[in-house]
Amino acid sequence: MAPNSKDYDPIPPIPTYDEAVASSSRANNVSPSTPSQNRPHSPVDDPHAPESSESFSLLRNPRNASEASSSQSSHQAQRGRYPRGYRPPTVETDDESGLFSSSDDSDSDADEREADQVRREMQELEIDDSDVHGRSSRGASLWGKRIGRLSLALPQWRWKWRWRLPVPRLRIRLGRDSDSSGDDAGGRGGSAGTDGSGATDSTQTTRWRFALPKLGSTALFLLVARVLALIVVLGFLYLLFASNVFSDMARRMARQIDPETLRIHIQASVDPRVIRDNLKHFTSYAHLSGTEGDFALMEDIELMFQSYGLDEVKRDVYHVYLNYPKADGRAVQVLGPDGKPTWSAKLEEEETHSETAGHQTYAFHGHSKSGTVKGPLIYANYGTREDFEMLKKKGIDTKGAIALVRSRGSQDDPALQVKAAELAGFSGCLIFSNPGDHGRFQPQSGAPNGPHLPADGVERASVSLRNWVVGDVLTPGWGSKERMPRMKVDQTKGLVKIPSLPLAWRDAEPLLKRLKGFGDPIPDTWSSSAFDYKDMWTGNASSPIVLLKNEQDEIEKQPIWNVYGRIEGIEQEEKRVIIGNHRDAWGFGAASPHSGTAIMLEIARIMGDLVARGWRPQRTIEFMSWDGGAQNLIGSTEYVEQNDESLRKDAFAYINLDKAVSGDTFRAAGSPVFHRLLLQILNRVGDPFYNTTLRDRWEQRQGRIEGLGTDSDYVAFQDIVGTSSLDLHFDGKGYPRHSNWDNFDWMEQHGDPGFVYHALLAQVLGLLVLELSDRLVLPFDMISYASSLSTWTDKLELWADEQGAKKAAIGPEKKPFSLAALKDAVKEVDKSVHEFIKFEVAWENSVMASNGWEPSSTGRQRCEYNSRMAKFESDLLDLDGIPNRTQFKHVVFGPLQWSTDRDAYFPSIRDAILSGNWTQAQLTADKVAGIIKQAAANLVEGMNSS
Repeated sequence: MAPNSKDYDPIPPIPTYDEAVASSSRANNVSPSTPSQNRPHSPVDDPHAPESSESFSLLRNPRNASEASSSQSSHQAQRGRYPRGYRPPTVETDDESGLFSSSDDSDSDADEREADQVRREMQELEIDDSDVHGRSSRGASLWGKRIGRLSLALPQWRWKWRWRLPVPRLRIRLGRDSDSSGDDAGGRGGSAGTDGSGATDSTQTTRWRFALPKLGSTALFLLVARVLALIVVLGFLYLLFASNVFSDMARRMARQIDPETLRIHIQASVDPRVIRDNLKHFTSYAHLSGTEGDFALMEDIELMFQSYGLDEVKRDVYHVYLNYPKADGRAVQVLGPDGKPTWSAKLEEEETHSETAGHQTYAFHGHSKSGTVKGPLIYANYGTREDFEMLKKKGIDTKGAIALVRSRGSQDDPALQVKAAELAGFSGCLIFSNPGDHGRFQPQSGAPNGPHLPADGVERASVSLRNWVVGDVLTPGWGSKERMPRMKVDQTKGLVKIPSLPLAWRDAEPLLKRLKGFGDPIPDTWSSSAFDYKDMWTGNASSPIVLLKNEQDEIEKQPIWNVYGRIEGIEQEEKRVIIGNHRDAWGFGAASPHSGTAIMLEIARIMGDLVARGWRPQRTIEFMSWDGGAQNLIGSTEYVEQNDESLRKDAFAYINLDKAVSGDTFRAAGSPVFHRLLLQILNRVGDPFYNTTLRDRWEQRQGRIEGLGTDSDYVAFQDIVGTSSLDLHFDGKGYPRHSNWDNFDWMEQHGDPGFVYHALLAQVLGLLVLELSDRLVLPFDMISYASSLSTWTDKLELWADEQGAKKAAIGPEKKPFSLAALKDAVKEVDKSVHEFIKFEVAWENSVMASNGWEPSSTGRQRCEYNSRMAKFESDLLDLDGIPNRTQFKHVVFGPLQWSTDRDAYFPSIRDAILSGNWTQAQLTADKVAGIIKQAAANLVEGMNSS
């Protein structure tokens, strides 16, 4: 058929190499740097175009571009488009078929067949002409298109990516016989499957897209060798990870700082000026729990934790019961016969200093009962149950009366004073600050002229019964989150049921004088050296009538805010060393609590700096700023109850700071496990005023680790979840506790001029945190614990005999009360501890024998040893709790029901004895013995199983 026939368009012959490089009408329109995937492929010829367009080149060679027909290039440039509507590929092209699409509906079937033919050629051969453009063939990709530089200039709508998996293609070169004509020296003859004239070789028409390569013996050998090498490499990598080599390397790299260098750095980094500045800021305004001032300080501490570079800073919110005083809601008045007041107490302190915001705190009792009552005034010494019993023996009717008692002394818990008055029939209770119990009262010795509480100083306090219910009184035993169940106010055992108020000595003295001639003269045991007169009387039902008004705001779901800062450990990262201090204060809180706050923040700053220098502790360090600590230890208790299971398992130690500095005498209270470590640290810290170490001063006064009471945030950790706890502080002869006189000026002038003892306690704390978190073997003194248990058991036996244990008749056999089972259990502890600590000696010898290298298996045993050592304390829990006070679960530590005696160990046994129920006391003692014996067994069995 004729070539110009309308029914048939012959497929033009594929040009030879010489023809291809000799004619390129668009060579000058393509940048040589354009990648092959983005350069336009050869369009099929337009049968109606000039003849020169039929030889449009498939290959672009910049070198030959100048030799092409200039007229053809000009013609195409003037047309401004590619022949037959061809468009170059863009980055959105995902299918090679799009390269040959045509918008001209008049194209013939021959054009389509021609396009299909060229498409198949390129798909099968994947032509790479990068060499022609002077680009290395190594840049070509088998996995898809590459985006060329010209594509970066495309409009944004062109950037449409379709995610797909790459499809590998096996390129099979189907070359012709060696004698084929038209090949040049480089073997780059005409397109594969054609001869020099463009005729198709019929023997090369069948092409396989996928074909397995033929493997000779050499290729097969290489393949097998490479597979085996890959298996060896993968196995080696698996062994590295399985044996924890990388984690050990990370740990050892983090411990490149010598331990002694760390200790020196911590001590040298403590800056008393920073501590002073922080304390001045924290005491610049009042901040009762749940108030705006409290929230502002919480945010400040949160930002400081973040600025110190701690790994994680977290805010924790609880909703708790709190009360607040009203400005005109409180009054204490003596009423005349006509019922009108003849005298009124001032109640409030003088303005102590110029605060930066708000006003200083009103005088009130936290968690007190609202109401207004009146009755005859009766003086009852310290307000103990024994004092009220003495009044009863004297025949003094106390029903409906107003009790007047002095603070501190033999009963150091105002809540128990108010509760005892309630049980004795009183309708209200007034507690005054006795100067004799705060340092001998002299006008010149009270603040601001001296260190003691002045005549107008009012000691605020919480009267919630923390010996009975600690934390939020409406959620005893569980965290007080917003949607958790809550008790009603009249259901809880943690609140007293009569109103109360605190009084200054300035207001109490006139009341005491008005009692003269009423009732009986006070017994000698009730006298006080602070009183400037001796003619004091108890009062009776005929005493002057006193009105006590205490109207207040009560909020059952008041938000409070804890803030936590965390430094992650690298070996036992789930195990924690916790440092805590409560943030809220009754007034400005210089000594209590912000001497502790400033010290804790200084250590957080130093530890954060060490982390920034590349150091990491072995165990996690957590800094905790509690809220609601002044009012029944709420923040710390709710946190413990919310996280009790994890704390029992992972909390290694809790270090508490509260009234950290109020003098120059170092004291510590807590678990005996800290005994040896504390002495080592005190030996490193020198007292510049006494020119000796703190250890020397400690031993000179025969210091010891005292028992824990119930007056700070260690209670929940030690007594509820069994975390070994330690409370640290410097004290003196007295300070204006819980009054507005406990301010920055008092601290700078009288409490700690120069902030020397703040810095010393910061050194002690920093070294404690370092040793507890970073020693490979946890430095707990288990021998001291065993020895202390033995001592406490002997003291309990002597005390029980004083209470009449030998006269008790228990059971049908009428046997006397016996602590034999408890003493046997304590002996088991001593035996188990001596067996247990042998591991530490064996571990040291093993590491020394291997030149300091610790195998991973030995490391796991050491970590298990640490965990068992810390778990011994939590194994001393009775999960049923003390009868009638089930929040408290430790069988050794814990408060008594009616006493604040710090050295009253084994509280459940003592409570049973004090109740007079010797049968119950015997059952309790035997149960405690069983728990202690099991803890001793767990200590050894745990290590043996590891």
